[in-house]
Amino acid sequence: MADFRPELVEDAVRGLGETRAGMREANKRWQAMLRAPGFPGGGRRYTAVLGPPEAVVERRIGDLACSARQWALPLWPGLRFEVLSGPAGAGAPVLNAWLVRAADTPPPVLRTLADLRPWSCVVADLGGAFPPAVPREGSAPNRFRLDFTAPDADGRTHALTADFTWGLLQEVRPLDNPVRTEPN
Repeated sequence: MADFRPELVEDAVRGLGETRAGMREANKRWQAMLRAPGFPGGGRRYTAVLGPPEAVVERRIGDLACSARQWALPLWPGLRFEVLSGPAGAGAPVLNAWLVRAADTPPPVLRTLADLRPWSCVVADLGGAFPPAVPREGSAPNRFRLDFTAPDADGRTHALTADFTWGLLQEVRPLDNPVRTEPN
């Protein structure tokens, strides 16, 4: 997230009572664990680091039965870190890992471009507020994009792209590669 919003990351680090050096050390330990022989694979690696999930939700995606495990994080109390795994549960390969809205937390009110501030919403919030949002591949792992249209404060509609890291909004910019649809 520091690639998009270094100032927000710095504020978050301070808010957690941590230092940049401490965060670098935590990342170094995480990277070493990922590469260590015997470190659990699939979704088990998240449980090894985050502990037992707060909730496990069964979800179907087409014909595929999935397991969504969710953890509360102190930095974003209204969100959950969700790891979506295939049919074998925690041992299955991870299909997606990102921040989602907690089931008991209403989404933010998103009506215009002015409402789309960094870290203000997750993918589903924006997609639900401005349908039909079109998903696109992100610029790196754990990044995601949505193309959508939204009005500005004067009511003029704009074609836009929203960039997300770990499912959390980072920036909104003019659409760089419009998705063309043919009339029916």
